[in-house]
This record gives sequence, C-alpha cells and structure tokens, in this order.
Amino acid sequence: MNRNIRSEKVRLVGDNVEIGVYDTRDALKIAQEQELDLVEISPKADPPVCKVMDYKKFLYEQKKRDKAIKAKASKVVVKEIRFGPQTDDHDYEFKKKHAEKFLKEGAKLKAFVFFKGRSIVFKEQGQILLLRLAQDLEEFGKVEQMPKLEGKRMTMFLAPKK
Repeated sequence: MNRNIRSEKVRLVGDNVEIGVYDTRDALKIAQEQELDLVEISPKADPPVCKVMDYKKFLYEQKKRDKAIKAKASKVVVKEIRFGPQTDDHDYEFKKKHAEKFLKEGAKLKAFVFFKGRSIVFKEQGQILLLRLAQDLEEFGKVEQMPKLEGKRMTMFLAPKK
C-alpha cells in the first residue's frame, strides 16, 4: 500500500482514474490528489496492478459484509432426550411431546436410551423404544442416524423437516 510498493511501474485501475501503466511516483501523486490510497491488488502481474481506493473504507465494508454473512449462518441446536430401557407409556408420551416441540422449533434431536448396570441385557427394548419414537415423530423430523449402541448408551439422531 502507498509507499510500500516496490516496483518502478504499475498498472493503475480504479474509479476516476485513466487506466494505464504509470510510474509508481506518478500513481502515488494521482492517489494523493484524490485523497485516496494506492493499493497493490495483483503483485505477481507484470507490471503489478494497483488500484486507487479508500483502503480504510474497504476494510470497514469487508468487516461489515463478513459480520452479515456470519449473522445469517444458522446455528445448529441439538436437544437431548433420555430414556431408560423400560420407560412406561406415560413418560414416553411426555418426552415425545417435548421432542415434537424441539423439532418444530428447528432444533436437532438426540434421543438416547441409557442402560444402567444389568439393564444392558434389554438392548432390544431400547432399540424398539427409539424406533417407535422415530415412527411417531416422522411427520416432524427425519432420522439422521439409526439407533446405535455406544458403550452404555443407544443413540439416535433426528433432524427437523424443512
């Protein structure tokens, strides 16, 4: 930028500037007359390409653009629901209503069955419970990962339908 440009000649571009090859000192004078900066855009070109612009304003607008893009990016929220392998109907319905609410709000759902002690022998019951939940919630969300046993937990992921 400005005095840090080392080449002797530069190709000048920008608003209110006649495009062409200039001596670096002449290009700097043109930029100073307009009270702007001379910024090297493509240093590898022959001669290097420089643009007359307000560099601070450019940086400010770039930050603003990046911030807007970041704000638009959706943050994925994962809600968890925990079951036991022998969860009875009332508890199941209660937790299913919560799961339904989470999916309607647009959050992903992680449903898992936690096996304590010897209850690990009821793996099939845990899998049946999770598959039943997936079937009951199929109008609100789709299964992202089928029930999978990891240690003492059987986990299943559901994503909301758009």
